[in-house]
Amino acid sequence: MARLPALWGVFAVSTRLGLTSFGGPIAHLAYFHDEYVRRREWLDERTYADLVALCQFLPGPASSQVGIAVGLMRAGLLGGLVAWLGFTLPSAIALVLFGYLLKGFPVAGAGWIHGLKVVAVAIVAQAVLGMGRKLAADRQRATIAVATAAVTLLWPSAYSQVAVIAAAGLAGWWLYRGQGAPAPGDLRLREPRRVGAASLALFFGLLLALPLLRQATPSETVALFDSFYRSGALVFGGGHVVLPLLEREVVTAGWVSEADFLAGYGATQAVPGPLFTFSAYLGLMQGGLPGAVIALAAIFLPAFLLVVGALPFWHALRSSPSVQGALTAINAAVVGILLGALYQPLWTTAILGPADFALAALLFLLLQFWALPPWIVVLVGAVGGAALRL
Repeated sequence: MARLPALWGVFAVSTRLGLTSFGGPIAHLAYFHDEYVRRREWLDERTYADLVALCQFLPGPASSQVGIAVGLMRAGLLGGLVAWLGFTLPSAIALVLFGYLLKGFPVAGAGWIHGLKVVAVAIVAQAVLGMGRKLAADRQRATIAVATAAVTLLWPSAYSQVAVIAAAGLAGWWLYRGQGAPAPGDLRLREPRRVGAASLALFFGLLLALPLLRQATPSETVALFDSFYRSGALVFGGGHVVLPLLEREVVTAGWVSEADFLAGYGATQAVPGPLFTFSAYLGLMQGGLPGAVIALAAIFLPAFLLVVGALPFWHALRSSPSVQGALTAINAAVVGILLGALYQPLWTTAILGPADFALAALLFLLLQFWALPPWIVVLVGAVGGAALRL
């Protein structure tokens, strides 16, 4: 009972984020930073950056994993679960409704959707400014951040983020050796290491066992769970990177037509929250509401198991002075990843002319200097985008 207020707080905040977080995983991290670090102070800057760095290493949807980690730290395993539910259900429900009602209505080119893309530019710009001031404030860390942005822009690969984070870690280990990096933030984990070990064992066990079970039984439920579990477990970079895997699994198998797949992907761009909730739409097309639930749970289960499994050991590693030095540089690299994403894909797809730039500047003003809540800025951006199309 003592955890109920904490659980409710996590669920309420994550649900609001799930309703207002437009713009893809990088923008989600900016929304999370504003809510969890700046407004509520549940985490300090360093702890948040460390969590982002960890989740960039793990396969799966990085923004959802960061949200799960915050819930775990705040209220234990149930906190991680309700954080995932709150952030995921709004877009999943919306996409199920799209599947039933809106397949025949083109929405991808609507003006208000373009306005939401401009909102994402303002949100990420604010995050780059805020995190850069704290995590890339000196010459060495600023150099790492800019170099990271350059590499991710010139080498747009699913593995480029993992590679630059690893390189930044090595650079930090070398540059800050013997300098006594700042102490890590307060990472309040409630679960013992044996829970983490069991979670990692379950992750790898399912990854190996599900394909064998699929071959041994004709069950469509097992086949659906296996396809979406592997898609969630084997993708680095999250977001749009998972689309080719899902297309191979559901279109090639004949579960969803190419036209329905593309229609659902267009609908996904109109809703907030993680792009992985596209799985709910695909599951609905294959097996109705039960299929939507199975696909949604299966694609996110690897992310949950990996975060629960990695966090206890990550806390021990990050307490080491050598690891702290590496994390100092990795945190700067995370700022660089945000900086690169601010240009590509956010800026290049949203700022198409002077009017878009003016709207983005207004939204940034409202966020940074007027300190308006993000949901109000989202509404202003949607209305502004619709007005620009008139």
